Amino acid sequence: MKTRLMLLTAMMSCTLAGHAMALTKDEYSAGKTRISADYKASRDQCGAMKANAKDICVSEAKGAEKVAKAELEAQYKPSTKNTEKVALAKADAMYDTAKEKCDDLAGNAKDVCVKDAKAAQVKAKEDAKVMKVAADTSKDKAEKMTDVKKDATAEKREADYKAAKERCDAMTGAAKDSCQNDAKLKFGMK
Repeated sequence: MKTRLMLLTAMMSCTLAGHAMALTKDEYSAGKTRISADYKASRDQCGAMKANAKDICVSEAKGAEKVAKAELEAQYKPSTKNTEKVALAKADAMYDTAKEKCDDLAGNAKDVCVKDAKAAQVKAKEDAKVMKVAADTSKDKAEKMTDVKKDATAEKREADYKAAKERCDAMTGAAKDSCQNDAKLKFGMK
């Protein structure tokens, strides 16, 4: 708990320090141009690839572009909302690329891979929500923090449960039933 608090304090300090260094309109425009050029260059490198390797490369390029745009916007108009958008863009980019990587698999292994990627995305998004509320300065921050942490924990647990349940689908009979019951118990599902 103490380590989490110290980590959260350090992250918020970095966020607030970033707010003090907003970009000028010219720097923002130049940043947009650079991001566009970087995306085109990354996308061009994907052209020589084939099949799923190309899809993964394109997904990585698109993800990097979305994250860079969100980071640029957060630097140009510093706010907790834009900081949250950066975290959400990273979560979505990671998920999209992970999902493409899952295409190299088949059957239940692919399904498990996708569920694991989705669980990681849900965790990252919920963490972003918690960070946004942690930066809140209103009087009812404590109440909001309790609610958002409770919701985040429930969402994460459900995503982990779905991934665990998917692993059980590779089994049959009593082993599958036992696996599903263990997953329900582990993640507190009914």
